[in-house]
Amino acid sequence: MKLAFSTLGVPGLPISDVVRLAATHGYHGVELRAHPEEPVHPGIGLAERADVAAEFKAAGVEILGVAGYARVAAPGDDGPVLAEIRALLELARDLGAPFIRVFPGGDPDQSPEEADATAARRLGTAAEYAADLGVRILLETHDSHRTGADAIRVLGLVGHRQAGALWDVMHTWLGGEQPSSTFAALSPYLGYIQVKDIASADDTTPLPLGTGVLPLTECVELLSREGWDGWLCWEYEKRWYESAAPLEGLLGAGREHLGRLLNESA
Repeated sequence: MKLAFSTLGVPGLPISDVVRLAATHGYHGVELRAHPEEPVHPGIGLAERADVAAEFKAAGVEILGVAGYARVAAPGDDGPVLAEIRALLELARDLGAPFIRVFPGGDPDQSPEEADATAARRLGTAAEYAADLGVRILLETHDSHRTGADAIRVLGLVGHRQAGALWDVMHTWLGGEQPSSTFAALSPYLGYIQVKDIASADDTTPLPLGTGVLPLTECVELLSREGWDGWLCWEYEKRWYESAAPLEGLLGAGREHLGRLLNESA
């Protein structure tokens, strides 16, 4: 498996520093948070995109994905959501990234059936465009669809190879789903996996990997046993928790911890 980290853990950090951190600490790739407060987002021009891609390539670090904020199950017109997804897909293509991340974002006032149908309709439309660009759209296990069982209801309706799943291990755990159940549901659609650690269900402040309650050992053992060889991406939510320790000082130990889990599960 390849290892990456998300720039959610280093909010606003210049790309040159992000690349340096990845190369220094032995990460194979980086997930780029695509938000206007970050250096890379759909509003940057073609020259900037080319510069970012070149900087990563020169360091031998891959851009794993573009983490966007489109909410595919949200109520309202399809047009703005599809336009947001299209902009993310074009950014990923220009950067050479294989994936974009979208959220479910269903509303409590919707029925589950309505939310599923809305998300599937939009993903089905967007997947056709994604196929032309050679990028995959990944629906993250998050918010209204936090478990693999939730996500598979949508992806099963879409039935398109360019629409897949991003497994966030915290959300499936908070949803009460066992890793074996999550993998069984998502394995035909799985793009990559976001790993992290927290103290408890009531305190989701990010912790160094291996120091919290999330079943990371179980997840890695399961993936190894099943022969899955994709990406593990550390999503350290520093942006949302200012009191959390800086990620820069944790990356080396995090890389070592994931390396130990992989070696022990081999």
